[in-house]
Amino acid sequence: MSNVETEPAELRCGALLDGGQGTEAPRIEVLSAREVPLGGPRAMRVRRTLPQRSRTLIGAWCFADHYGPTDVPATGGMDVAPHPHTGLQTVSWLFSGEVEHRDSLGTVALIRPGEMNLMTGGYGIAHAEVSTPRTTVLHGVQLWVALPEEHRDADRGFQHHVPEPVRVDGAEIRVFLGSLAGSASPVRTFTPLVGAEITLEPRAALALAVDTAFEHGLLVDSGDVRLADTVLRPAELGYVPCDADALTMVNESDGPARVILLGGPPFEEEIVMWWNFIGRSHQDIVRAREDWEASSDRFGAVEGYPGDRLPAPALPNAVITPRRNPSRR
Repeated sequence: MSNVETEPAELRCGALLDGGQGTEAPRIEVLSAREVPLGGPRAMRVRRTLPQRSRTLIGAWCFADHYGPTDVPATGGMDVAPHPHTGLQTVSWLFSGEVEHRDSLGTVALIRPGEMNLMTGGYGIAHAEVSTPRTTVLHGVQLWVALPEEHRDADRGFQHHVPEPVRVDGAEIRVFLGSLAGSASPVRTFTPLVGAEITLEPRAALALAVDTAFEHGLLVDSGDVRLADTVLRPAELGYVPCDADALTMVNESDGPARVILLGGPPFEEEIVMWWNFIGRSHQDIVRAREDWEASSDRFGAVEGYPGDRLPAPALPNAVITPRRNPSRR
């Protein structure tokens, strides 16, 4: 998915450790989403919780869009023309509907509920995403992962994984990245990560053992979920700093609740993020934009999309300035 805001925020950021609470209940920071248009003539709206001013990364997770349920016949659904990426991996996960993915590797793949597609942008890749004609309701998340310096120019890649659900204390868990609840994903990432969909039965409580070296984010899709002592509503993301050895969540709804759990060790490198590019300097972004606008071989070509590719927005009239997560308190 592309960040198709006409004036995308420029970010230069470094994730700094935020102190844990020892054996006490972890402090929960609640991040609210902002609505942005995804693009197209009828502009499907998405809810964006990362990045934002108060927090730019959770582990290496640097971007989280949450959309739907969207009435595709009424809105036109998703139609994101070919666009570029550098320095990141995209993670696509659906709750309902179907999206066709095409990229400059020549990949043509469907994104379906419960099946993860991960694309590595590295030095440069282009792709397009379009909801299929048989989709009536589109609902899911699109996530980005920043690549560390050692691998930020990695080769293009595409991986597909269908995680087997596991049952734990009134919850069904699908681990699409990393390890959790005795389940492990074989998908390659370039930093330690965890990503999982968790569905809680009505009024169910779950105590989930997690890595104390990870910070975590819990994005609520449906239901009211109490994380430690904080209730999270749909479209809110609860941030938990490092040092927590377990996450306790309770579905306070009379129906099922669904959440996405993200985590990883704090990403301590400073990065610059603008539009669909991640680099280490303002000049990295300028060069990537120039290469895209010049139709450079750096990004390749997406075949089979019935339309033009997305042009890059204009760059800001200033050098991108730092923006960092809160420091240790």
